[in-house]
Amino acid sequence: MGVPAFFRWLSRKYPSIIVNCVEEKPKECNGVKIPVDASKPNPNDVEFDNLYLDMNGIIHPCTHPEDKPAPKNEDEMMVAIFEYIDRLFSIVRPRRLLYMAIDGVAPRAKMNQQRSRRFRASKEGMEAAVEKQRVREEILAKGGFLPPEEIKERFDSNCITPGTEFMDNLAKCLRYYIADRLNNDPGWKNLTVILSDASAPGEGEHKIMDYIRRQRAQPNHDPNTHHCLCGADADLIMLGLATHEPNFTIIREEFKPNKPKPCGLCNQFGHEVKDCEGLPREKKGKHDELADSLPCAEGEFIFLRLNVLREYLERELTMASLPFTFDVERSIDDWVFMCFFVGNDFLPHLPSLEISFSNYCFRSICFYKKIILHIFYHLQESGYVNLQRVQMIMLAVGEVEDSIFKKRKDDEDSFRRRQKEKRKRMKRDQPGFTPSGILTPHALGSRNSPGSQVASNPRQAAYEMRMQNNSSPSISPNTSFTSDGSPSPIGGIKRKAEDSDSEPEPEDNVRLWEAGWKQRYYKNKFDVDAADEKFRRKVVQSYVEGLCWVLRYYYQGCASWKWYYPFHYAPFASDFEGIADMPSDFEKGTKPFKPLEQLMGVFPAASGNFLPPSWRKLMSDPDSSIIDFYPEDFAIDLNGKKYAWQGVALLPFVDERRLRAALEEVYPDLTPEETRRNSLGGDVLFVGKHHPLHDFILELYQTGSTEPVDVPPELCHGIQGKFSLDEEAILPDQIVCSPVPMLRDLTQNTVVSINFKDPQFAEDYIFKAVMLPGARKPAAVLKPSDWEKSSNGRQWKPQLGFNRDRRPVHLDQAAFRTLGHVMPRGSGTGIYSNAAPPPATYQGNLYRPLLRGQAQIPKLMSNMRPQDSWRGPPPLFQQQRFDRGVGAEPLLPWNRMLQTQNAAFQPNQYQMLAGPGGYPPRRDDRGGRQGYPREGRKYPLPPPSGRYNWN
Repeated sequence: MGVPAFFRWLSRKYPSIIVNCVEEKPKECNGVKIPVDASKPNPNDVEFDNLYLDMNGIIHPCTHPEDKPAPKNEDEMMVAIFEYIDRLFSIVRPRRLLYMAIDGVAPRAKMNQQRSRRFRASKEGMEAAVEKQRVREEILAKGGFLPPEEIKERFDSNCITPGTEFMDNLAKCLRYYIADRLNNDPGWKNLTVILSDASAPGEGEHKIMDYIRRQRAQPNHDPNTHHCLCGADADLIMLGLATHEPNFTIIREEFKPNKPKPCGLCNQFGHEVKDCEGLPREKKGKHDELADSLPCAEGEFIFLRLNVLREYLERELTMASLPFTFDVERSIDDWVFMCFFVGNDFLPHLPSLEISFSNYCFRSICFYKKIILHIFYHLQESGYVNLQRVQMIMLAVGEVEDSIFKKRKDDEDSFRRRQKEKRKRMKRDQPGFTPSGILTPHALGSRNSPGSQVASNPRQAAYEMRMQNNSSPSISPNTSFTSDGSPSPIGGIKRKAEDSDSEPEPEDNVRLWEAGWKQRYYKNKFDVDAADEKFRRKVVQSYVEGLCWVLRYYYQGCASWKWYYPFHYAPFASDFEGIADMPSDFEKGTKPFKPLEQLMGVFPAASGNFLPPSWRKLMSDPDSSIIDFYPEDFAIDLNGKKYAWQGVALLPFVDERRLRAALEEVYPDLTPEETRRNSLGGDVLFVGKHHPLHDFILELYQTGSTEPVDVPPELCHGIQGKFSLDEEAILPDQIVCSPVPMLRDLTQNTVVSINFKDPQFAEDYIFKAVMLPGARKPAAVLKPSDWEKSSNGRQWKPQLGFNRDRRPVHLDQAAFRTLGHVMPRGSGTGIYSNAAPPPATYQGNLYRPLLRGQAQIPKLMSNMRPQDSWRGPPPLFQQQRFDRGVGAEPLLPWNRMLQTQNAAFQPNQYQMLAGPGGYPPRRDDRGGRQGYPREGRKYPLPPPSGRYNWN
């Protein structure tokens, strides 16, 4: 299912897993931008150890954003990527490790989806360019106004694929970026940074998971490490749950639908290219100073706490009176496995389970609880599936497939009826006339626009409007209406086909809600008869292999680089009979494609400019032996959907043997640079001069060691692996040249880099999907089910963020003095008692008028949010002191802004460490602010404190 739909369902069903990020913004002083000091305590009341970046989720929105103008060139794209990483780093503030992973060569199973996406992107891009040119010519022919067309090459997002020059340049830029931050940013001072660029095979998020799995298997691993993973893919949730790490958080940009996008022709907002009329742009601001501003705010980030999701799932999956000991970890693994049936990047969804995720989740959990009572155990263990138990669940779903299809059809028809009635009501409620001329309605603030008219005779204009109103025919309750909302004649008129309220629906030849659906499905989708039992068995076996491969991929790593599902469609659940005896082993020792070979497997001919000339010719030459792999046009099966992007691209599958045979003839044509880009690489580790590993790595370069050396875990927070010298290493006292002309070279470098390789295991080694010994579960966030019985009348206090002891919002001395000046004490009749404050005081509809005599302070502050008032870090003398010797007590941004606790933050206190990772646990006995007396002064002052406190 789609990523936005999944997150929308997840946040509605499990609302406590979402936490809004508190973000400090950089300040400006005399035109100079002052970055956020990430070495200070995290304002989100949590300290993260490791931050993992799935870089492709950063690269795409920075290179071709949807809600703002795209960068003009590749250099601006790189700078945008650097700024995005800086922003994430200032929010998360990792203390041990930063791991950047770019998608490398993917397994063959993933390449099929990549091929479909890139062929679609190329086709849609060319169609959009043709449509844009057609609309432009029509507007200009009618005398419309359009800005001159920019002569620039369209950015082909297909270049964000391993093996291209763009990805090679990106790796160089990220090396420079890491060196610059380790040299100059105090937040990076003691950090270990690992870069896994596009030359290292594997998808970005799976390279991250492979690193976590291999480190968890080491004896020096800290089981209470707090991980934070950045990415927008929905499968990151499943991957995070599959690690069984107790402290795992996902950070992602909050999805906001219907963001305004500028028109591709006139660059104005409010319409698309097909609706552009070529109207001149209205002046924005008195002197048009807001012409380049966008009507959208910077995207906000949210945290998704997987430990809270685990609490929810434990409540849903727990069952009493089981014939075996209930294991919540294994039940969560089963839940992850059942989610794969709705669809993933490697397999198409089952026809009967292609429904809303909420309905599927409810239905699957019901089936799971019913079946598990009979199978006496779980469906899988550490990524290995028990097919006999899976067969029981699938056949249980197959028994109700017919009713599922009919129910889905009824729901769709009901939805269409509701939408049709809604459109009718909207047309019927339209006004009988629309005032024109000077009485035409205008948006607020646009009265003084150039298009507005001035009334020369307002009285005459008002008279004409009244006459127009009186001359309109009266409408009785029984009057029928035409399709455009106007009253129809008494006798009625024949409705035209184009006036129909119902939108044309795509033709569906399968009709799953009617009898004979299985025969029609196999005939239309596979072009075989449903009675062909041998073929159906082959499809089911391939799908079962896919389920085993996907689950192994999530829990153990890539089981086979060569395997893929060789069909465009999935079988029915009722066909999963006799799967218990099907083999689920995969060929061992397989190797991934090389980068340029993958480009030949996923690129359309239109993107051949990213390939060497002789390789490119194989895509377009009619005499090429593999020309059938690159169709200029291809069919898209809507498969019961409404839009083309939801359909199935019917592309031919690439035959690996034929492809390699054709490439053998053109391999000699590669230049040395192309040969280098076509080779597989590995990870690179970076440290600064303050890191304990710095001198150890420098000594390896001085001795010229040629053999891999074990990483000393005591110098690197327990990280283990192998070091080997890097031929293109960044070394101290050597200039690091900037690959971006607008950025300076690093002339005083102290950073060192070296090749890093994860710990290696035997091919048949099984990583146990369990919670490690010594791991401490985080404190429960959800309200206990027996709270009323065990609370002794105490009220439940929900946890809104990471810190259970978060202090409430309160006022400081200056705020009380201000209120005392503007509001008379005791009377309740101040200047703001019944009147709303000035519009610029609060953003949005935050103020409610108060009754006379009502208390003022709670009402003035009740609807304000910390993020509405926070505008950057406070002055130094107003910051909360951070004493590492006694525990960390970082305050909310609201409190840091309002409360005056005046000791300066001492960076050297980071050396006073106690506890895992050098960051002691936060005190649990921290007391709240003492309450103010209720008698006496109307607005009592808080306890006095000195302006500076140097204790």
